[in-house]
Amino acid sequence: MPALNPYLLFNGNAEEAITFYQSVFGGEATIVRFRDMGETPPEMPEDVLNRVANAQLPLSETNNLMVSDCPPGSEIDNSKPGFIVQVEVESAAEAERLFNELAPGGSVSMPLGRVQWAEAFAMVTDKFSVPWMINYTGNALM
Repeated sequence: MPALNPYLLFNGNAEEAITFYQSVFGGEATIVRFRDMGETPPEMPEDVLNRVANAQLPLSETNNLMVSDCPPGSEIDNSKPGFIVQVEVESAAEAERLFNELAPGGSVSMPLGRVQWAEAFAMVTDKFSVPWMINYTGNALM
């Protein structure tokens, strides 16, 4: 059974938000900034490099509250939701199955593939305009 995690998107104040949620729910948040992700475009401004690329606050053994700042050009407005449903699956095959079932009739913003933090990762918006991140960490962090 996959774990579903709320993934909230912000326009530059994700660190403030995760700090607030940490004070509400307790626990210890981990924060990765855009500058920590390795290959960032050389023209990315310093203030954007300091924004939150990903922060996680454990809520239980299997659930996390996740937040991120949107990179320039992807800011949140009233035309798209300020959240993503993040699904952590147990295998690359399950990631592929979910991707293949969610994508038809929707739009793919990042095709399924290996990334720094996961053996399989994809971003897709389904035909109902619900945005999804599909993630299989596997051995990527080891």
